[in-house]
Amino acid sequence: MHGPPIGSRIDSLLEALWRANGTELLLTAGMPPQIRVGGDLQPIPGQGPLTATATDAVLAEVLLPEQADVWKTAHEYDFTFGWRSTARVRGNAFSQRGTTALNLRIIPRTVPTLAELGLPPAMTEFARRREGLVLVTGPTGAGKSATLAAMINQININRACHIITIEDPIEYMHEHKRSAVNQREIASDTASFSAGLRSALREGPDVLLIGELRDLESIRIALNMAETTGTLVFATLPAHNTVESLTRVVDVFPAEQRSQIRVQLSAALAGVLCQQLVPRVGGGLVAAYEVLVANAKIRNLIRDGDTDRLRDRVVSGGTEGMMTFEMSLSELVRGGEVTYETALARSLHPKDIEASPTVPAQYPEERPRAHSRNNKKKLFTR
Repeated sequence: MHGPPIGSRIDSLLEALWRANGTELLLTAGMPPQIRVGGDLQPIPGQGPLTATATDAVLAEVLLPEQADVWKTAHEYDFTFGWRSTARVRGNAFSQRGTTALNLRIIPRTVPTLAELGLPPAMTEFARRREGLVLVTGPTGAGKSATLAAMINQININRACHIITIEDPIEYMHEHKRSAVNQREIASDTASFSAGLRSALREGPDVLLIGELRDLESIRIALNMAETTGTLVFATLPAHNTVESLTRVVDVFPAEQRSQIRVQLSAALAGVLCQQLVPRVGGGLVAAYEVLVANAKIRNLIRDGDTDRLRDRVVSGGTEGMMTFEMSLSELVRGGEVTYETALARSLHPKDIEASPTVPAQYPEERPRAHSRNNKKKLFTR
């Protein structure tokens, strides 16, 4: 759903965000409007603290009447709207201590390309596939939506097929090129991800994009479509590395079903891209990637639940396009885009970070695998 023509107050705040090359605008009562630039929040110069009345007024500028009715009862609401001819905005309104707060994320209208995003070559190969499951994962705000949009755009340009996306909300708008692209938004076009996926089984997609795998039923349908219907499925979920991405898919299911799900995942999986944004030298953010390609050895490890050896296979799979975060961070250090200290701080395996020729290596102790469940060696429950 798209909001009404926006008012002058929100227009000026978004202009300040755009001019600062920021990514997010945070509005909450009691402090000045905040923008996120280079990963950090900072106040917009010259703006005083917002009142509760002011945040209510800003939200009223961007919601349609029917959206405002939902907000009044739910006290949390996702929405999108267009800003000038420059960008679209993804918004979330929420109530805190009885007042309205908003987080707005700016999305350029132009869909990025794989080259513009600097995505690993494996992503081009994933886009050429005719079936299988590709997971794009990472923490919130890591740029997963842009990556998925670039993948869909690549297919749209090069292949005559039917693409369906199920999103909450729609962020990047795709035009029909060689492909027919039908984009469905939760609430306005379908009731839920699981409902949209059940319907997609009868809609004949060649390529299916799932904005987020949120529940057991959605994951089950995605696996079935990737494995049995000749559909190329892209999906996203929050995770901090490729192994955790696979763990999250399996652990949604009851323990007695996980063995069968591992078998199905090993057959359906094409690969995993996990990404995170890292502070760039000179300001801004740059993406670091971890890539897993589902070759025969990877599939066997997934099927057997032997995840403690997955990372070793990724390390040795460079000729097939695989890489660890440490390989990606080392490349960014060598290119002068990220400092050695930043790379060390972002790594769970700092001894694998390669220093630049002018920086001596100083390895701290490896950190515990904080994102592994209970820090156990085996991540898939047998």
